[in-house]
Amino acid sequence: MTPPEAPSAPPPRGPSPGREGSGGPFTPGEGPGHWPGAACQARQRPGEAGSAASASANPDGHLVEHRIGGQTLLSGGFLDVCRDEVRLPDGSSATREYVRHPGAVAVIPILDDGRLVMVRQYRYPVAKVLLEFPAGKLDPRESTLACAMRELAEETGYTAAEWAFGGEIHNAAAYTTESIWIWFARGLVAGTARPDAGEFVQTVLHTEAELETIEAAGQLPDVKTIIGLRWLQLCRSGRRAWAWQSAQVAIDPMMAAR
Repeated sequence: MTPPEAPSAPPPRGPSPGREGSGGPFTPGEGPGHWPGAACQARQRPGEAGSAASASANPDGHLVEHRIGGQTLLSGGFLDVCRDEVRLPDGSSATREYVRHPGAVAVIPILDDGRLVMVRQYRYPVAKVLLEFPAGKLDPRESTLACAMRELAEETGYTAAEWAFGGEIHNAAAYTTESIWIWFARGLVAGTARPDAGEFVQTVLHTEAELETIEAAGQLPDVKTIIGLRWLQLCRSGRRAWAWQSAQVAIDPMMAAR
């Protein structure tokens, strides 16, 4: 199918409880680690079509676990806590407890002078103020690119003329379905930040060298930021490709893959 064009400006966010927003069915793309659907019980993982043919065609069949039952332990504002019973490759069974998450996007905003736009934000679960690249949760039926545009403008006030897709990471695959899709942004224009109600962030600027020093001192524990910085260094050195697109015609590869 022909992929839809991304909007040239971030769409308005719907009602949400604080920064995180409300949950709901949404499909930014297909792939391991992100399972759309309204209930834990409704999930079907790749390679679990149930037929012998599909099992034999899967080169990782000797590692794959198959869901045979389960329940939703808790449904929150946008997270579900699930407990599944699974059949292991040797035929025995086990339980798996995990958190269903709709996915998120992180943005690496690059100023014309090479500095990077970042945010400092208090993260309640770890009781720390963390230095991070701007990021946020996907809204229902929102593309990763639209989310990146929206979060950059909301948290920092900046808009970007060009975008390049970095890739997808699973930041805690042992216990959550969350994926984070990373985007690069350049051609930045400053504006007024529009944080969500209850969201308090501080915008700061850092050079790549400064971030390396901060990371070496153990003061950059945020995983998406560490990976984003590494990808940026690889792209700048020519060891990793990035394909820049104008914001007016940029295509989200996660939507094109659907």
